Order: sequence, then structure tokens, then C-alpha cells
Amino acid sequence: MTTSISINGLGRIGRTILRQISTKGIDTNFRITRINDIAGLEMIAYLLRFDSIFGPFPGNIETTEDTIIINGQKIPFSTSATLNIDLSDTDILLDCTGKAHTPEFAQLGLKAGSKKVLISGPSPAAEVTIVFDVNEHELSDSKIISNASCTTNAVAPLLKSLDDKWGIESAHITTIHCYTGSQPMIDAPRVDMARSRAGALSMVPTTTSAMPLIKRVLPHLAERISCAALRVPTASVSAIDLVAQVCNLPKDNLETHIQALADASTVMGWTQYQNVSCDMRAHSESIVLALRETQRVGDRQLRILGWYDNEWGFSARMLDVAELMNKK
Repeated sequence: MTTSISINGLGRIGRTILRQISTKGIDTNFRITRINDIAGLEMIAYLLRFDSIFGPFPGNIETTEDTIIINGQKIPFSTSATLNIDLSDTDILLDCTGKAHTPEFAQLGLKAGSKKVLISGPSPAAEVTIVFDVNEHELSDSKIISNASCTTNAVAPLLKSLDDKWGIESAHITTIHCYTGSQPMIDAPRVDMARSRAGALSMVPTTTSAMPLIKRVLPHLAERISCAALRVPTASVSAIDLVAQVCNLPKDNLETHIQALADASTVMGWTQYQNVSCDMRAHSESIVLALRETQRVGDRQLRILGWYDNEWGFSARMLDVAELMNKK
């Protein structure tokens, strides 16, 4: 089944989604019906052609007055801040603006004619928050859905797998996250003092939205999990460092069991190499478990390190959830 989508907001996630769809060619299950961004057509075309993280666009991009042409496909382009456009041919609007925090904003897509809206981040306006391979059974026929956060998509499938296998008694998660557009390039006021410091020059202890989102998608673990974040001066790819107390660990090679957990998942991968973060760029898995980094203490404590491309992997899950939404 082909899913017709429109994209509102061509920031990092919106452009990554567009790149993923456009580079799949005839294999894609998506048809793009419209793109909307207040930045303007020529700027968006430029940022698609040349990407500092993923490199030059592997295809052809042209423009007309109100159309962007990607590999020969003509896609209407608009610059409406209020979605005052016709979306009646859209199954799912992917709202990638980062602004869909109120019901009024989140419902703009529905009012424009889209059948459903999928928000690329946490949102109190969403009817339900979905993490693929964790709680997609809760999707039902909801009209406004949140795709949670990149970190939640990375860690929640791992937590669920560990809890199903060995029973989590308690766990602490540290997300080691690359800097993002929410941080300044030079010291400048932000919502908290540490985040006001230049993102590319320091490691910045901060909070993560993953904690409340884990409580939402895995409520039975809510009182057993704690989270912290450390923003680091790299431009892409992040990591999860998880230390968990479980009911009982197997006596034999723990790496083999962690690999089996990943193999049983549709969104987790694994690597046996001594990788560094840039090796994981443009990996579509929600998390790639670094088997060599697995450690144990006694029969109940384990440590797991997992890589995730916080843009590419998250965008891939947006498309997975969009497909599911269109089937409901």
C-alpha cells in the first residue's frame, strides 16, 4: 500500500526523511504530495543538495516557481506558516517543525485536509506517543501521533527486550548526544545555563526528554529507570550507555545473548567491531549495540553501549510509524 505524505518543516528531520524517500527509488512505499517550509524554496533546495552531515544529495534537484523537482518527481512547495494549503490528497502529514506543542498547531494539518498527523518529537498535543517495536499496538485510529524522541526510539526497544528476557530491577541511562540546533555556536542565553554555552566547544551535562517518554511507552518501568544526558562536541551520531540490574544473567557468554536480543528485534542492530561514532552515520537502526563494550558484574548487573544516528535512525522510524498509521 502506498502512503501519500506531506512534510511540514524541512529542518534536519524533514530533510532526512525526504532524502530517505527520494533515494529509495521505485522501492519506496511513499508518495510525497507536498512540502511546506517558511524558509523558501531556493534555500530548501540548496540545503537538500549540500548537506554537511550526509554529503551531496545522490540525485537531481531542480526548482520552478512553486515546485521542487527531485529525481524527476514534481512536488508542490509552499511557505504557509499556518498550513493554509490543500492537503486533501495527503494520508499522513509529517509535522517536522518542532512547533506542534499545542492542540491548535497540531490540528492545522487535519484542518487542511490531511487524514492524520505524525509529529517528529514529543508533544503534549498528541493523542498517543508511539515507539516502533515497543508500543505500536496502542496506535488504534488516533489522528495526531507523536513519534517520541530519537533517544527514546533508541533506548526503549532495548529496555523492553532486556525486561522481557531477564527482568529489569533498576537501570540508569546516560545518553551521550551530539550537539543540536537547540544549542548556540557561541555562548548565548538559552533556557538553562549549561545549554547556553557553545555546543561545539564543551561537553554539556543536561537533561533528556527520554525519561518522561519512557514512562509513557513503558509505564511499568517508570519507577525503575533514571536518565541523564551529556551533550558532546560532535555533529552527528549519539550513544546510549546503560547500566542495569536484572533478576538473573546467564552464566555463559553475555555478548552472544545481547546479539540475540538485537537479532530478534526489527529496529536493533549490533556490531562486533571497535567502532567510533562516525562509523554509525546514516545507519537506519534505532540503536546498534556495541558487543565489545558489554560488561557484567556478578550475576545481575550489566552494562551495554549502543550507537544511534539521532537523525537518520529517527527519520526511518517516522516512516515506519507512518506506514502503520495508514493501515489503521
